[in-house]
Amino acid sequence: MIKVRCAIYTRKSSDEGLEKEFNSLDAQREACEAFIKSQKHAGWIAVSDLYDDGGLSGGTMERPALQRLLADIKAGKVQIVVVYKVDRLTRSLADFAKIVDIFDEQGASFVSVTQQFNTTTSMGRLTLNMLLSFAQFEREIAGERIRDKIAASKAKGMWMGGTVPLGYDVKDRKLVINPAETETVRLIFQRYAELGSVKLLQAELDSSGLRSKRREGAKGLITGGAKFSRGILYLILQNHLYRGEIAHKGIVYPGQHEAIIDAELWSVVQEKLVANRKARSLATGAEAPSLLSGLLFDHDGNRMTPTHANKRGRRYRYYISATLLDSRKSTGNTMRVPASEVEGLVLDRVRMLLTSQRDIADALAALELKAGELDAVLSRAAELSKQWPVMPPETVRVIVRQTVARVTLSPDQIEIVIDAGQLAGALGVEGKNGSASDRSINLTVPAELSRSGQGKRMVIGDLSQRSPDASLVQVLQEAFAVRDKMLADTTETLNNITSGITKSKGRLTALMRLTYLAPSIMEDILAGRQPPELSPKRLLRTSQDLPFDWTAQRKFLGFA
Repeated sequence: MIKVRCAIYTRKSSDEGLEKEFNSLDAQREACEAFIKSQKHAGWIAVSDLYDDGGLSGGTMERPALQRLLADIKAGKVQIVVVYKVDRLTRSLADFAKIVDIFDEQGASFVSVTQQFNTTTSMGRLTLNMLLSFAQFEREIAGERIRDKIAASKAKGMWMGGTVPLGYDVKDRKLVINPAETETVRLIFQRYAELGSVKLLQAELDSSGLRSKRREGAKGLITGGAKFSRGILYLILQNHLYRGEIAHKGIVYPGQHEAIIDAELWSVVQEKLVANRKARSLATGAEAPSLLSGLLFDHDGNRMTPTHANKRGRRYRYYISATLLDSRKSTGNTMRVPASEVEGLVLDRVRMLLTSQRDIADALAALELKAGELDAVLSRAAELSKQWPVMPPETVRVIVRQTVARVTLSPDQIEIVIDAGQLAGALGVEGKNGSASDRSINLTVPAELSRSGQGKRMVIGDLSQRSPDASLVQVLQEAFAVRDKMLADTTETLNNITSGITKSKGRLTALMRLTYLAPSIMEDILAGRQPPELSPKRLLRTSQDLPFDWTAQRKFLGFA
């Protein structure tokens, strides 16, 4: 007699009662085992593996036991799946269709102990679909009832669970004050009201060693106790729970728990949050939000104008040579560079100046400062440098616009001219005899400009310190793997080799050509010394035109 291997699958939506010696899963399995024994004459036997999903919804297929069961079906270990009711297998019509497809592919079927169905007939599938439609409807109705209950409970000011917020503990399903954590919450609100910046607040909390709430989760897992991130701080500052309120879908109700923050402090904090949001919005939409507007020039002396482009809902800012706006005056030396890259380099270089006491002292030598005054200036510069990463953007903008006189983009560097007199004013030096306004500080930043369409693209930093391009290195590795496979003693056809290595014969041919690159080119790529515009796509596309001569190859690909 042919033996038919049967797997029993059990599921329960909640974990309530699973700790009992005989629970719902045991009851389902016992009924299924009895049914399998009744089919002993047909060769049915139960496999020893258990497929139990306790505390998991039937509205998803992301269930460990179910996934293990489907894998065993695909491996041919199971021919029939036995369930107590069909909704134990799934409550979703879409998931049911996927499961039945897997059963059909492997010649498997399933049996419901309390509902006799045969999935091999059209009538059986129709009946199952109707039953599952009602199961899915029941699940959706239950979800609506739960959502309605939550809304009604929150309207009464009840806390409906979730992550316990900092400053509170839970007792009898209600929020109660945690005295130690309450002080941290009040400090966060008070310091933000004084600083007006989440960045500064984050830095201050970090330096003082304050950490987030430690929580014990399932199986004793401890979470929290980490540094406060900016996102967490924003959530805390806007959380109505701290005002003794419960928020639900934009409506705020009086809560049944005690407030930590008083009405006056709450109002101050919310006003500052709104004001900062408006400031950021205005900065983004202003006519000239760019940091270097009016200060940036290309190496021909043409003023560079801020502009932008919108792609797929994102806004990209650029600086372009003014001559690009007039096609009659446009020349081959015009530039178009990403605004954020140039601004970032200028900001970093200005900060580096502030960290150098020697450069600051040399720049302000004309003021003939006394020793005490010079020490104060150097201390102020060091303080600005230290606060620079957490300084509000508007403050940084004021300093840069006050001190930077001109920025020039050259083919191999960025030149920054600092007005020494304005720098002195920014550092608190005023009303002294003599003037530094006729002196300037010239700073440079290594950078390379390469052609990209009508304008030019910027490659940032010291080119000698660039790291290898991982994607280019990977293409070279793939090329030599292809060559080794092609030259190996094998009986495989070219089609078999192609399908096993790459997507197409064209790519395979291009990869083979790359194995004949000059050794010096490969060394430069591995060291990260390739031209900025050399991408894997360009290397593969132009491989068919590669010269045989190694010197000519270097020139063709743009190597120095």
